[in-house]
Amino acid sequence: MDFYVSNFHVLIVIIFLNVFISQSAYAAILGNNEPDKLALVDFQSKLTADPLQVVSSWNDSIHFCNWRGVTCDPSIQRVVRLDLTGLKLSGTVSRRIGNLSFLETLYLSDNSFTSVIPQELGSLTRLQRLNLSFNFFEGNIPSNLSSCINLINLDLNHNYLIEQVPSELGSLSKLQKLYLNNNNLTGNFPVSFGNLSSLQELSVNYNYLEGEIPSTVSLLRNLTVFRVAVNHFSGVFPPALYNLSSLQLLSITQNNFHGDLKEDMGLILPNIQRLYLGGNGFTGEIPVSLSNASNLVQLDLSVNKLTGSIPLSFGKLRSLLLLIVHSNQLRSDDLNFLTPLTNCSKLQYLDIANNKFTGEFPGSIGNLSSKLRWLNFYNNSIHGSIPPEFANLVGLDALGIGLNFLTGNIPASLGKLPTLKQLYLASNQLTGEIPSSLGNLTQLLYLYLHNNSLEGIIPYGFGNFKFLQEIDLSDNRLNGTIPKQFIGLSTLSRTLNLSHNSLTGVLPSDIVR
Repeated sequence: MDFYVSNFHVLIVIIFLNVFISQSAYAAILGNNEPDKLALVDFQSKLTADPLQVVSSWNDSIHFCNWRGVTCDPSIQRVVRLDLTGLKLSGTVSRRIGNLSFLETLYLSDNSFTSVIPQELGSLTRLQRLNLSFNFFEGNIPSNLSSCINLINLDLNHNYLIEQVPSELGSLSKLQKLYLNNNNLTGNFPVSFGNLSSLQELSVNYNYLEGEIPSTVSLLRNLTVFRVAVNHFSGVFPPALYNLSSLQLLSITQNNFHGDLKEDMGLILPNIQRLYLGGNGFTGEIPVSLSNASNLVQLDLSVNKLTGSIPLSFGKLRSLLLLIVHSNQLRSDDLNFLTPLTNCSKLQYLDIANNKFTGEFPGSIGNLSSKLRWLNFYNNSIHGSIPPEFANLVGLDALGIGLNFLTGNIPASLGKLPTLKQLYLASNQLTGEIPSSLGNLTQLLYLYLHNNSLEGIIPYGFGNFKFLQEIDLSDNRLNGTIPKQFIGLSTLSRTLNLSHNSLTGVLPSDIVR
């Protein structure tokens, strides 16, 4: 009996001691939040401008956990979030920020912080989200950010960071989003990034990175976004990318990639939605298999050396919004690819300028999407007349069919395009008079009809242009006087060219200088 009583008392003592120790530890945490306050005060002291008086309001009148932009864990009164996004702050970031040992989120984006990113950020092992974008940070990316083992999002966009991307960042196994756009980074793409097994989005656009994309990128099986545009990368289309069937956005524009694109690209990248390959040296034909990428929304293949034509099967891309293939070596004798594209009811941008397309416009061009805003056929070898069916494309903002071999009259129906802002018909073989109906295009900003064989007078309706900035009617056979309402347009601040015509009369005195 005494044995059981003794053990019972021992058990009570143990429970009491455990409770006492836990409460003591909890009290120690509560009583040890002074470093957080001191870190915030020092952060405040390093600011040189606080025009919105946000951080300037931090004082002892309220507890620091209630300071604007500061969030604490209520149970331990320690700072877990500091969000000062877009407050127009200037100055440097205090090194004592590394003392906010419970910090999980740090957002300082869209301010004017300068100097280097403090190495002390590497002490924040609980940090999950770090956003320092749109500031003026310079120097290197601290390699010891790799010690922030819980980082999920890292955003250093739009700064002045230099030198190589630290290979140590490849150890951040929980990292899901990494943004390093618009800096001055150099060197190669880190091979170690193949270890970022959780990575979903990677963006290093607008830097000076070079070399080839390493094969280790093929290990990033969760990657949906890969952006390396406007760098100095080279080699063939990165083979590693063909293994990433999860990709939804791929942008490698304006680099030095070359070679043919794989014929089955649309089959091995079935989830691709936005594909930007422009501004490289790709050769060969446009892969027909891209028509199997049924989710494709935007396709940019411009400024390459592609040959062949636009696949007729692209009419299957019912979600397509943007198709840009300008500045290649594409050719077609009959523009027959335009008819299937009438099935792309969401199409808004179609640009095939600066290629070698021939043939005549089909009447079906008027059946293209009513949502079409940009339509550009500039600098090809298209002949025949301008179809009046263009007028069916009532959503057009820009129509470019200049520098071709078009003949006949300008259709009066073009005056029925209510939102048209840019009209380029220059350098063709157009004849007849300028339709007075063009004066109905009251939203027009740019009008180019030069280098044709147009005749007759300048329509008086041109005085209706309220926003016109540039007009070139030169090198035609126009005659008569210049309408005063037109020549006096106050918006014509950039280009007014009426030279090489047979115009008569005296220029209004208020425009003679």
